[in-house]
Parts: sequence; structure tokens; C-alpha cells
Amino acid sequence: MGRNAFETVLGAVVLVMAGMFIFFAHGTAQVKAVGGYEVNANFLKIGGLTAGSDVRINGIKVGTVISAQLDRETYDAVVKMSIAADVKLPKDTTAGIGSEGIVGGKYVRLEPGQAKNTIAPKGAITKTKDFRSLEDQVGEIIFLATGG
Repeated sequence: MGRNAFETVLGAVVLVMAGMFIFFAHGTAQVKAVGGYEVNANFLKIGGLTAGSDVRINGIKVGTVISAQLDRETYDAVVKMSIAADVKLPKDTTAGIGSEGIVGGKYVRLEPGQAKNTIAPKGAITKTKDFRSLEDQVGEIIFLATGG
């Protein structure tokens, strides 16, 4: 009987510790969607960017990707983002797709411009840089190295 009580208490301690770990991880991982205003950007290639991915300026999360859809007329990838309300993007902001490493996730990298006017809610970022995969970059290096 004493062994069963010990196992029950030990199991409860393990469950409490697991719950504390999950609470801590959720609070520090910045997995929550950023509420704010909506902005769109069109790309030719997004390289596996998905809903829920980060939107960052200088490595700091300022938004979340809401969706990525195909424009049926231009066949561009339309990325819809939610940007924090306290971040006002200049009209000449450039958006690009970044990678967190060779096997890491993708995110939208914003480079604010110098314009005085800002992008309005439901507006669009018109200057974009398409995703360059590792294969594209290696191919370019080989092409340059062979003198092509």
C-alpha cells in the first residue's frame, strides 16, 4: 500500500513540473499572434512560409503572418500579416523572406525606409525581395566560379 501512495505522489510531482515547464515555455517563446493592423505583400516565391510565422524588424518580432494565398490573376503569393499597433511602417518599407538556418523556419524580414508617410491598415508593402533557396545560392556561386 505504501508503494502505491509513493508512486501516486511521484506521478503528481512529475505532472506539476511538466505543467510548469509548459507554462514557462509558452510565456517566453513568443508563440502568440501579434494583434494590430493588417498589411499585405506580394512575392514570387515564399519558400515554405506559413501562417503563424514571425514578422521581424532587425530580428525583433513585430508581427505574425496571418495567411499566404495564391493570387489567381497574377499567380503571386499574397502574404497577409498582422503588425503590432505601435509599429508604424514607412511607405517605402521593403519585405523579404528570411530563414532561421538551413533547416530552420521562415519569417518575413521588414526593412523600414525613410518615407514620412506610413502604410495604412489593410495597406500593402510594394517593395519585396523574393525568397532565395539554398539551391539557388549554390547554383549562383557555381555559375560565378566557373566564369559563366
